[in-house]
Amino acid sequence: MKRFKFVFILANLVLISTSIFAQKESFREYGGVVLEEGSNKPLALATLSVENTNTSTITNTDGEFSLKVPLTTKNAQVVVSFLGYETKTVPLTSLKNKENKIYLTVAVTQLAPVDINAPKNVERLVWEVFSKKGEKYFDKPTIMTAFYRETIKKRRKNVSLSEAVVTIYKSPYEADRKDAMKIYKARKSTDYSKLDTVALKLQGGPFNTLYVDLIRYPQYVFSENAMNEYDFKFNGTTYIDNKLIYIVDFNQLATITSPLYKGKLFIDATNKTLTSAIYQLNITDRNLAAKLFVRRKPANVDVWPTEVAYRVDYREQNGKWYFGYSNILMEFKVDWKGKLFNSVYSMAAEMAITDWENNTDGANLKNREKLKSSIILADEADGFSDPDFWGAYNIIEPEKSIENAIKKIQRQLKREERKGA
Repeated sequence: MKRFKFVFILANLVLISTSIFAQKESFREYGGVVLEEGSNKPLALATLSVENTNTSTITNTDGEFSLKVPLTTKNAQVVVSFLGYETKTVPLTSLKNKENKIYLTVAVTQLAPVDINAPKNVERLVWEVFSKKGEKYFDKPTIMTAFYRETIKKRRKNVSLSEAVVTIYKSPYEADRKDAMKIYKARKSTDYSKLDTVALKLQGGPFNTLYVDLIRYPQYVFSENAMNEYDFKFNGTTYIDNKLIYIVDFNQLATITSPLYKGKLFIDATNKTLTSAIYQLNITDRNLAAKLFVRRKPANVDVWPTEVAYRVDYREQNGKWYFGYSNILMEFKVDWKGKLFNSVYSMAAEMAITDWENNTDGANLKNREKLKSSIILADEADGFSDPDFWGAYNIIEPEKSIENAIKKIQRQLKREERKGA
């Protein structure tokens, strides 16, 4: 089975894991939080889309959002949706600039003793979803604007933060040609003093999250040969955007010893389209799992993954679905022989599509513009000195720990500027 790899390189005490859209000058920004009705529980990764436009964003892990809308967009509706909840439409004119609270109600599914909505053949349903991607998903070249963020932590301490706005030249879903990307803006900060003798970097940057698009790149999880190595089971129904969704559990067969995946597929019951997937690597053998990620390392160091988890969400526009959001969480242990304690590192990367348009002119990137899949974003990006760095571009609102890290970085930069003056 061909696999997509996140590569780590460990050498010399350094650990390394392997726009077309014009800047909008006039916009209004709306901020707030999306909560569950009744419990006030924050809803992470809820989608907010401006109706009849391609502008969207998502909430962070605290349920907070920031939505930037051009001043030319007036009297619009903001559609707020989240898996398992009733979709809500909010007039843009009713939103304030800050401290908006949007409540979503849990969607209740009334089931008979025997679920009459259950698909008769679950494995065939999954096969149909992946075999008909050319019919259900974007069938024309598209240029997308996306916000990407990656963080690295040593235990609970933020060590590295990199962010970028990227332009994606996305091929039709049925095409063989791979997607291409270029960076529009990027910024980073790394506090190597927290890394002891090990510097950790994520190689691949935005490609890590782009390749989580299961429909565009099924070969990394569900290749034709690997499909027979999984067991698929129906696990009830839910709703998203007021549509009935099948929940399908999958796991590798007990007879398969190599590390494959387990998780959940959320499939539109009417259109047979994948709307979301949450899955993780089965770490059946830590040495086999390490081979998927570790390229080289010193002889006195062991590195292995303890968790590798993925998520991808799709959005619908005019009857066609497209890649909207993905994230990755990886946790690794670094064990130095002769030391009493090992180190635990976690890396998170996420990408959200915030705008898109059809590539009607057939524009393509020149080779010198293309982002290389081996990129280390932390080595390419600028600093955090400009608080208005992103301008009109929609981003994922930083969670509290990231927000505090950014503020700390900016304070350090100001102190350094005063010293140098």
